[in-house]
Amino acid sequence: MSALFSQQIGIDVKRDAYGGVTIDFHRGFPRITVPLPSRKEKCIFSLKPISHTVGDFIHMLKAEDRGIDRACITTLEGLRISSHNTIESLLESDFRLVINDVTYDVSPPEQEKYTMETMQKLSDVQVTVSQLYETLQCTEHNSILEREVIAELEQVMLELQPLEEKKMELEVAAERRANLHSWIGLVAMAVQFGILARLTWWEYSWDIMEPVTYFVTYATGMLCYIYFVVTRQEYMLPEVMNRRYLKAFHRRAKAVGLDLTRYNMLKDQAYELETTLKIIRGPLWNHKNKVEQKLRQKMRSSSSSSSSSSRSRSPSSSPSQEKTKPT
Repeated sequence: MSALFSQQIGIDVKRDAYGGVTIDFHRGFPRITVPLPSRKEKCIFSLKPISHTVGDFIHMLKAEDRGIDRACITTLEGLRISSHNTIESLLESDFRLVINDVTYDVSPPEQEKYTMETMQKLSDVQVTVSQLYETLQCTEHNSILEREVIAELEQVMLELQPLEEKKMELEVAAERRANLHSWIGLVAMAVQFGILARLTWWEYSWDIMEPVTYFVTYATGMLCYIYFVVTRQEYMLPEVMNRRYLKAFHRRAKAVGLDLTRYNMLKDQAYELETTLKIIRGPLWNHKNKVEQKLRQKMRSSSSSSSSSSRSRSPSSSPSQEKTKPT
């Protein structure tokens, strides 16, 4: 009994010498100050309430002081707390920290608990701050972004301009070539009609030429079907003209050295930049621009009218001055 009493007194003296375990919060993170048994000094352990667990805290203690053989955390009733519990759940109530043979009663400080009304106020403040930030920064950010997009669009249009000029020249030449083919087809049909008419009414009779015209018609139908097999398109005159136009255009573009792939890529890039510019400026930008143009026109018209009226007044004033000089 005396030995147990002396051991208890020794533990109490050791507690008083080293001090107890204290907990405080620094920038929202809990800091646990623990007296180390081997070094006889206090050590601060900064923990993360969500990611760190009780096991992490015990591991930190043993890693800091190799003289710690046994360390655990229990409730005030003596129930052991699992090492997988988070530090946040540990700090919700009082607990005991056992290091070797020394037991420390730890009372975490009370944390401020936010009510629903407080959270709603904080949410309103956050919304107000975000609106102020948007009002102050969004316009400046949009103006900077608009200048960047306009500069990039100007660079793309500058590179696209010579390609556009070549493309327009090739379009005119391809259109002329397609029209030439249509006239050649008309001439061929007229020649065919003249030959058949000559053979029917002058050289032979209709009885002889009737099967010939049938085979000519059937051969024409076969040619249309061959066109469908080759091109996978129905023989419709607008589509035929478009095909002749495209073939002539691509052939001349290859001969001239026009890179159609680069041209199409620049056109797509210009379209994307123009769309981005419209989104940045907003739907009311065109209306605002029209209003500003009207105001400028009114200012110009008013300035021109005032200048014309001043000019009309100046000749009338000069004779009066000449008349007043002799007197």
